[in-house]
Amino acid sequence: MSIRPIVITGDPVLHTRAQEVSEITPEIETLVADMYETMAAAPGVGLAATQIGVGLRIFVFDWHDGEIHHRGEAINPTLELSPISAEWPDEDTESEGCLSIPGERYPLKRADRAVLRAKNLAGEDFTIEATGWLARIFQHEFDHLDGLLYADRLLKPYQREIKKVIKYEGWGEPGNSWTPGVDYLEP
Repeated sequence: MSIRPIVITGDPVLHTRAQEVSEITPEIETLVADMYETMAAAPGVGLAATQIGVGLRIFVFDWHDGEIHHRGEAINPTLELSPISAEWPDEDTESEGCLSIPGERYPLKRADRAVLRAKNLAGEDFTIEATGWLARIFQHEFDHLDGLLYADRLLKPYQREIKKVIKYEGWGEPGNSWTPGVDYLEP
C-alpha cells in the first residue's frame, strides 16, 4: 500500500467519464488499498480513482455519523437520487470541499437520499440506502466518476468565486497534484 498523489482540477482524468472495471484483479485490489491509504492521509471521507489519476469507476468512502461507521469501496456504482430542492444551499450545513480543489469549501444543494448499488472487492453486489452526509459523499464521489467536480455544480456566484481561486492558484491545467503527508495543503 502507498499514498498516491491527488490530481488537482484541470487534469483531464478529472473531467472525463471513467471506464467500467471489467475484472477485479490483484492490481485493482492494490489500487483500492492505495485509495484507502491516500484518503486517510489526506484526510478525506471519500476518494475516487480519478482523483489519483486512474480513470476507473471506483470510489472508496470512510465516514462515521456518530453511531455507525460507514466504510467501503464501490466498484462500477450506480446511484439513484431523491429530488434536489430548489432552495438556496445553507452555507453552514451544506458546504463541501474536494481533495482535487484543496482548501476550498462552498455550499451546494444535493439530494437528501441516495441509493448506491455497486460491487465490493470480493465481487459481491451490495446496496446502501443513504441519507444526509453519507448521501452527499456518494453523490460527490459518483460525480467524479462521471468527470464532474462539485465546482461544476455550484450556483453562479460561487462558480465565479471558485474560478478566480483556481486561476489564482495556477490550477485548471494538467500536471498539478499534491501528495498527502508530503505537501501541506488544507483540503
